[in-house]
Amino acid sequence: MKVLLSGNEAIAYGAYAAGVKIASGYPGTPSTEILETLAKYDEIDSSWAPNEKVALEVGIGASLGGARTIVTMKHVGLNVAADPLFTLAYTGVNGGLVIVNADDPSMHSSQNEQDNRHYAKSAKVPMLEPSDSQEAAWLVDEGLKISERFDIPVILRTTTRINHSKSLVDVDIERAESSREYEKDVQKYVMIPAHARQRRSNLEQRLEALAEFSEEFPGNRVEWGSRSIGFIADGVSYQYVKEVFPEASVLKITMVHPLPKRMISDFVEQIEKVIVVEELDPFIEDQLKAWGLPVVGKRLIQGIGELNPETIRAGVMGDADASASLAAADDIPGRPPMMCAGCPHRGVFYILKKMKLMVAGDIGCYTLGVTPPLEAMDTCFCMGASIGNAMGFQKATGRKDVVAVIGDSTFMHSGITPLIDVVYNKGIATVIILDNRTTAMTGRQDHPGTGKTLKGDAGVEVDIEKLVRALGVASVQVVDPYDLKASRAAITEEIAKDEPSVIIFRRACVLAEKVTGEPLMVIDECDSCKACMQLGCPALSWEADRARIEPSQCIGCDVCGQVCKAGAIVKHEQADQGAGI
Repeated sequence: MKVLLSGNEAIAYGAYAAGVKIASGYPGTPSTEILETLAKYDEIDSSWAPNEKVALEVGIGASLGGARTIVTMKHVGLNVAADPLFTLAYTGVNGGLVIVNADDPSMHSSQNEQDNRHYAKSAKVPMLEPSDSQEAAWLVDEGLKISERFDIPVILRTTTRINHSKSLVDVDIERAESSREYEKDVQKYVMIPAHARQRRSNLEQRLEALAEFSEEFPGNRVEWGSRSIGFIADGVSYQYVKEVFPEASVLKITMVHPLPKRMISDFVEQIEKVIVVEELDPFIEDQLKAWGLPVVGKRLIQGIGELNPETIRAGVMGDADASASLAAADDIPGRPPMMCAGCPHRGVFYILKKMKLMVAGDIGCYTLGVTPPLEAMDTCFCMGASIGNAMGFQKATGRKDVVAVIGDSTFMHSGITPLIDVVYNKGIATVIILDNRTTAMTGRQDHPGTGKTLKGDAGVEVDIEKLVRALGVASVQVVDPYDLKASRAAITEEIAKDEPSVIIFRRACVLAEKVTGEPLMVIDECDSCKACMQLGCPALSWEADRARIEPSQCIGCDVCGQVCKAGAIVKHEQADQGAGI
């Protein structure tokens, strides 16, 4: 039986069918749904880790214990997990271990556009790349087998288009049963320098064997057609090439590292002109040119953003019509990202802007505090960076009007250690933790501060207030962000202190915990001051020289009522009988 599955759902099914017993990861678009789907299988122990490094370390332990294991993350998450990854290549595995890495070309939900195929080469591990959902499911099983056969972790690289698009997948596969006994081997698993030097040589031997394996790997295949022009393509690029040039010869690359040198050389020799089509960096092209093969790639195919059939046609053929169709797409009205109506972060950023503070920001839906009309954020680099950024900026400038803004999940991910640094090295930065009780940006996943596991079981809830006090922060406040007066007073008080301080703005995400029974806000006698429009709330609009509130959007948080200079925005029950909405 075949069913329509997204790439993420297919990877989860593939893990189930291949006998995976342990799954760990950290939510991050476009990879999040893999673990959420895996959590539905009772046979698999699936869990959210505080960050990707911990997830991989859990996966390593499970693999050493003999279980087939999968670890999931987005591309920037592999940066966090790189420390154990590079050593894991030396030690090897016991039970098969597949690391799913989801790249995000065009940065749909990311702060950079890195090409993580380079990690495979740098860490000296094999990498597989699917072109559709069926291959995504199949490659989990193949990856686990390769991992066990060659004693090495395997990276399964996807991209946004593969993760989220759907295609048919065969789901009639019987679940495999596979486990191995653990045998103590300190020379293999304890990487002191003397042992590591031996494993380094062993790793080269395994890579040589993998290079031979890639020549026969069925995922690497030639589809012969016209020999006047041929393409070498990986991932979703293969699908685009087949669509645009159905008569051409195509060498499909599924194992992108190590590459099948003999297969590629033989293909190039038989084609008059060979074009390498790959998203982002010229990873394959550079290797082929290093081998002396006459191919072209990025001279014709763009290296920034996602590819699609039109960009490939335009690059190869110089097709003006294709270029025009792309330009026409830019005329579609944009839908700028914004915080939800009633988002508890909105009032905090409104105050930070009014106070003209230097705001070191972080990764989360609160990063939208940088967009108009709030425009209250100065920096955003990576998970947890806000706290270190704030301390460094304060020490460099001597300014005290500096705050770090970080979410509760991000604080658990990588905000604890920089806060220790602030305390240890006598920083005086004020850290604002926006505790909305969930990992909101990636779809409201639980984390250690919510007291619930991925499977919905009750667990220990990490008390952020007690935690930061235990780290040495003496000045800690917990404030309701809907109370703008109390919020401003807390920020004013804490930035004046010559010591580290933390303000926890606690109010659940309006999507995670639906507000019920709240009376809506209405506008009574608007005097057109436009103060409420500075909030950027999607429930508010400006029509015919007055503010309007959309009742289907409003949750009655009263933040707009607190900023209205005329006091014209009130609870529905307080409004005059004839008040307009």
